[in-house]
Amino acid sequence: MQVTVIKEEGLKREYEVVIPANDIESQIETRLKQESANLALPGFRKGKVPMTVLKARYGRMVLGEVIEMAVNQSNQKLYKDKDVKPAVQPKIEMDQGFDLGKDLKYTMAFEIIPPIEVMDVSGMSLDKQVAEAGDDEVNKSLERIAKQRKATKPIEAKRAAKKGDVLLIDFDGESGGEKHSGMSAEDYSLELGSGSFIPGFEDQLVGAKAGDDVTVTVTFPEGYPMKELAGKDANFAVKVKEIQETVVPEIDDAFAGTLGFDSLDALKDALKQQAQKEYDNLSRQKVKRQLLDILDEKHKFEVPQTMVDMEFEQISQQMKQNPMGGQKELDKEEEEELKVIAERRVRLGIVLSEIGNKQEVEITNEELQGAVIAEAQKYQGQEAQVFEYFKNNPQALESLKAPIFEEKVVDYLLEQANVKETKVTPEELAKDDEAEEQVKKSKKKASGSAKGAMGGASTEKKPAAKKKAAAKDADEKKPLAKKASAKKAAPKKS
Repeated sequence: MQVTVIKEEGLKREYEVVIPANDIESQIETRLKQESANLALPGFRKGKVPMTVLKARYGRMVLGEVIEMAVNQSNQKLYKDKDVKPAVQPKIEMDQGFDLGKDLKYTMAFEIIPPIEVMDVSGMSLDKQVAEAGDDEVNKSLERIAKQRKATKPIEAKRAAKKGDVLLIDFDGESGGEKHSGMSAEDYSLELGSGSFIPGFEDQLVGAKAGDDVTVTVTFPEGYPMKELAGKDANFAVKVKEIQETVVPEIDDAFAGTLGFDSLDALKDALKQQAQKEYDNLSRQKVKRQLLDILDEKHKFEVPQTMVDMEFEQISQQMKQNPMGGQKELDKEEEEELKVIAERRVRLGIVLSEIGNKQEVEITNEELQGAVIAEAQKYQGQEAQVFEYFKNNPQALESLKAPIFEEKVVDYLLEQANVKETKVTPEELAKDDEAEEQVKKSKKKASGSAKGAMGGASTEKKPAAKKKAAAKDADEKKPLAKKASAKKAAPKKS
């Protein structure tokens, strides 16, 4: 093949490639020979059809396949000859005048992954916060589980209702002399203090007794979903039919048995192990963030813009997801922050890939199978479909390698670094250092701003810190050292 340089500027590359006609002809003949043993034409025995006849009849049928193969082979040779790694698939533009018997000419444009020198990772010093799960956390977990499994029973002695009680009521309401949907019900169980009814409703039933008729007067909030009631007053005639008290089960061996454990001690051990696993995961996440911060600081190089743009698009789409449905728009400040994060992610991905490749980090079949199983467990009842999906989609299976590769590289780096463990409380471990730092910076900027007439708080913008922390969180949940993004079409979660 013949290669002509069109552009070699920074990370951008553009070449014109010419593949001689005889090379194309040769590959067409090779492809036709592979099929000739199965072809039988009138007047010829199977496998004995002359090449001139095969080319005349089937040449154009295999041409597209041959061109694709020839272009791929030429590209790979060009990468090797130029000693470059493409950041993404090259943009190919074919010469429109190509036909059988002519040279194949096309241009290819792409960005390269820059060659980099990796820092001496053995000199890194990291502070790893560690926390130990204690009896207090276990007891709190037991109390929380017990409250979740609470039951109700009618009160034995006659008394007034109090917060925490469950009232069995009938209610019938009107607003402005009109009744509306949802303003009446019979035998409704309402827990006082739950906040499940509009503000003020439950408070007016505190002190009522079984058999009482209570008139409840409330005002619907301005933002109430039913616009015809928003901001309007309403009256409800409420009949208190029964008062029930909540009963939290006693935490003992019998309680543990309802959860599938042989004893209370066995349940406590399981809760302690679960808490410790969560602390260990959080500890690793925080020391990993330190590690990535150092790698980002020590490696400054130009990164492929196409990769940054792709990363930005993925992160921004994630940040745009609205929990209430639909999508929310990002403001200019958020977009700028995400661009910085996208560039950081691409840079760190290149660094981790370089380190992993030099250390010959490999992913075993067992590790990949474990990743598939973990993915299938996210889709209860559809596990077989998930296994089938990855079996039939090699590209999707390949995408599971990225996070495994990244964690193995991080393991290597933590082994090489000087890691000092510092014991902290679970609360200290759970602190978001990134958000804390951003709040401090925000306070410093706001220290000279005008105060209210009564000496109120400064006009610092704490939400910006939360936005950045959320973006960083979205950032770190995705693998950095990935090879190529593959759109996923696994079954929907149930």
